[in-house]
Amino acid sequence: MDAPIPFSPRIPEQVSFDRHELGTILSVYGRMVAQGEWRDYGISVLREVAVFAIFRRTAEHPLYRVEKRPKLRQRQGMYAVVGMDGQILRRGHDLAQVLRVLERKTIRVVD
Repeated sequence: MDAPIPFSPRIPEQVSFDRHELGTILSVYGRMVAQGEWRDYGISVLREVAVFAIFRRTAEHPLYRVEKRPKLRQRQGMYAVVGMDGQILRRGHDLAQVLRVLERKTIRVVD
């Protein structure tokens, strides 16, 4: 007779963006590439955070990082946009709202 196995919540081995989240991020990314602002991106999938890094040129430090940290879901929100200097530019529960900070940062005045 086997003893019942106690319930334990499944802890994911890594955090990643789902298809909907990637679609939202790539929509903003595509607009900025079309404007000539950004050129490359990288995705890191780690144990506690997933990162979408945005680069102006290949092989330099990222301009921005879009981070997903599920542990912060009940607190400030699991999505954040982090600047090149490490400053959190915006954090929240809704990815589309958090990404709006990127569109405001790159508005240019044309003569």
